[in-house]
Amino acid sequence: MSTQQLPPEVFAELQARKKTFREEAHAARNALTNKDELSQTICEKFTALPEYQSAGTVMYYVDVRSEVRTRNYLATALTHGKRIVVPYCVDGELELFLLEDMNELEIGAYKILEPRKELRDLAAKKIRPDELDLIMVPGVAFDRRGARMGHGFGYYDKLLEHSRMDCPLVALAFECQFFPEIPTMAHDIFMDKIITEAAVYERTLPGRNSK
Repeated sequence: MSTQQLPPEVFAELQARKKTFREEAHAARNALTNKDELSQTICEKFTALPEYQSAGTVMYYVDVRSEVRTRNYLATALTHGKRIVVPYCVDGELELFLLEDMNELEIGAYKILEPRKELRDLAAKKIRPDELDLIMVPGVAFDRRGARMGHGFGYYDKLLEHSRMDCPLVALAFECQFFPEIPTMAHDIFMDKIITEAAVYERTLPGRNSK
């Protein structure tokens, strides 16, 4: 059942619960004083994954606000001999950009680091979702089943729907972003793994490619 099919009162209750989870997760994440150090540890765990070692084309998200910080690690990722891809938003959709040098990024709207506008339309820089061998996913709240809650705009949900079914989805998070269980719907896409400073958590439900 989609959210559009829910009775209004049920939909309102679901949205209220999600708002509470987001507020609690944001507050906990904002309170962390050592995000740079923790983020470095988490990024190193990401690149140590077998899925990373075998991937040819890897998408990194570029952090905003208090997310696990990836921008400091991108320069290192560019030395790994892989095609490194970063997303950027256009009219509510995520487009994919082949990153080959940190100078190809600039601070854009809302202080988000994004590809330079004059490079975005170059054919050699455009990447399709089905070219990705591994996708790094941000999020606001998670549970250990592999459930993920974003900011509510659906940017990543739309992107992940067009990725290959055999493409691993790996979220980065701080331990403080975990909850016993977050609300989900039938259409929600679960993460294959969630990496924190403490552990690498495997999803506990069947994966997309096992349906």
